[in-house]
Amino acid sequence: MEAILDSEILQAIVLGIVQGITEFFPVSSTAHLILIPRLFGWCGEIDTLAFDVALHGGTLIALLLCFYREWIDMLTKDRRNLVTVMIAAVPAGIAALVLQKIVEHELRSPLVITLSLIVFGCVMLYADRYAASHAAHSKATPSWSDALAIGIAQILALIPGVSRSGITMSTGLFTNLTREGAARFSFLVSTPLIGGATLWEGRKVLMHSDGYRLDVFVIGVITAAISGVFAIRFLLNFLRTHHFDAFVYYRFALAAIILVWLTGQ
Repeated sequence: MEAILDSEILQAIVLGIVQGITEFFPVSSTAHLILIPRLFGWCGEIDTLAFDVALHGGTLIALLLCFYREWIDMLTKDRRNLVTVMIAAVPAGIAALVLQKIVEHELRSPLVITLSLIVFGCVMLYADRYAASHAAHSKATPSWSDALAIGIAQILALIPGVSRSGITMSTGLFTNLTREGAARFSFLVSTPLIGGATLWEGRKVLMHSDGYRLDVFVIGVITAAISGVFAIRFLLNFLRTHHFDAFVYYRFALAAIILVWLTGQ
């Protein structure tokens, strides 16, 4: 009973759910994981790099559960699609290694997050309107040049508040992918990126793992994985018949809340 009522366990559940949903919805998971602990004054295990890595491990599990058939197919037969995914993943992977310290120390402020939420919300809105006006030329899968454009644009997702899924799906729409096709490709590209980041940061975490609470980490991973599976399946179905408007307006509302919070400090 004590474990159930433990405040850090409850915080891990909340942040695991938030990570699982916002990693795949185009609203920026990084922004939420930075802001929620600050807003509620949470600290301890859940406010560490190690816990962030664990949550990303949970969303990686969600991706593998939802797309394992596609990955088996790409690794065994569909090498062209595998190359397409890698073309999109490589630029962001290189940028993450080169710019990691700058991003971690210079770009994690609430003001940067607010501006990113607004600016790239407008980009998403325009991409959605562009896709609607070019629906006659839409396609389900990207070419290699489309994948390269998506990969370069994805570098912007290093900025908190941009959203990896948001920028990749928006760029996909500009290359005439359907909304569902853009979302599916975004999820496939994010698999090696999240996997690589989890392994890279996880290696460093394991070297300094003394003192971490295993139960908090396990709960975070499980809730991120479960909520991530639901988020992926919901979004793929939602985008077959709906626009990005709801997510854009959510981004604007979140930005307004942050501004009110900043002015009240």
